[in-house]
Amino acid sequence: MALTILSGGQTGVDRAALDAALENGIPAGGWCPQGRLAEDGRIPEHYPLRELPGAGYLQRTEQNVIDSDATLIVHFGRLQGGTARTQEFCHTHDKPLLLIDGSYVAECEAVRMLREFILGNKITLLNVAGPRASGEAGAYAYTFALLSLLLKDHGLSA
Repeated sequence: MALTILSGGQTGVDRAALDAALENGIPAGGWCPQGRLAEDGRIPEHYPLRELPGAGYLQRTEQNVIDSDATLIVHFGRLQGGTARTQEFCHTHDKPLLLIDGSYVAECEAVRMLREFILGNKITLLNVAGPRASGEAGAYAYTFALLSLLLKDHGLSA
């Protein structure tokens, strides 16, 4: 099954998703705010993101939900800020959503859950969202490990 990873390019979960996809040779993309804004400055050009004209963080978040088949939210405890809004956008646009709480779900179990979600919903465009690095220090490492394990070990890469 061909899978494409979409993300908004923010630090933390978003960048981990893009890095895992790119490292495993699968398509990646998504919308980012105008100016390629992120908490650490401009999103590097090697990330294959398109700027959404006139958009900030919430507009690009909603557009990535709309353009995907489903969304994975990796979180750590209670959903907050843009991560909580992502969940709302999924409900508003009637899109499948998988929530994985990295504070208590082991990576191997998360891989199983995500694989079943992807195959069960016939997902080819997966939006990945969650907290930025400043909100959760372990967000990048957990998400990168989860997606790398999924893509390497379960035949979901190109």
